[in-house]
Amino acid sequence: MSKSDQFERPVVWPDPRIVHDFPYDFDLKNHTVYAGLMGSISHGTFVPKDDPDSIDDVDIMAIVVPSPKWLLGLNQWEHWVKQRDELDVVVYSLRKFVGLILKANPNVVGLLWLRPEFILAKHSAFEAFLRNRHAFSSRRAYESFVGYAESQLNKMGAPGHRAYMGAKRKELVARFGYDCKNAAHSVRLLRMGIEFLETGELHVFRASDADEIRAIKGGLWTLEQVKQEVDRLSDRIAAARDRSPLPPQPDAMLAERLLIETTQEVWAQSDSG
Repeated sequence: MSKSDQFERPVVWPDPRIVHDFPYDFDLKNHTVYAGLMGSISHGTFVPKDDPDSIDDVDIMAIVVPSPKWLLGLNQWEHWVKQRDELDVVVYSLRKFVGLILKANPNVVGLLWLRPEFILAKHSAFEAFLRNRHAFSSRRAYESFVGYAESQLNKMGAPGHRAYMGAKRKELVARFGYDCKNAAHSVRLLRMGIEFLETGELHVFRASDADEIRAIKGGLWTLEQVKQEVDRLSDRIAAARDRSPLPPQPDAMLAERLLIETTQEVWAQSDSG
């Protein structure tokens, strides 16, 4: 099955609907350096819309080099988000993206570790980031992955959080007594963080536990089972941090050099040069 066969319409970047809604005065296609399918699709845990309990969107992340006006001018542009139909899209400037990967942001760093079938667009200027992805990895991953996992746990039963849910997700929370999707995120983040710290490799696609993550998301685990697994994983990730082969800090100088070189190359090739 191709990356598009499981969706109602083909997934392309930039999607015409997103181009139509993009509010900035530079061409989204020509300024994109990288774009990919993220979220549950990239993890191999996507639940298709024909499942009555499906609450998964088609998550897309794109990285762009904005025109000089939006990088050098008075109003610097960093990111844009858009939800339309089945699409949940976030677009980052390359500068913002580099800052986030140096912090080992779990929602962003995975873009460098996607399977080829989930890549929607790739500029030749971005290849250096992919080749050097290990240089941007560090033990900072402990704080970031644990922090995001804890955030998901805190949202599991928070009444205020439910105000932002769709009707179907609220119904699932009422049925199971907690937010199963947040629980699945928390378990997945901790497992990914452990693997990353232990091996220096980020396994975005969950070949080993996708079925289990889907089971948690589908409410097949009790809340007590989730808590026990999180406690177990929390101990493991602390131990993984202490013996990790990753350096304490990423290579920020290399990241800055690639940021400048990539920006210059895109500007030279685009209509902004």
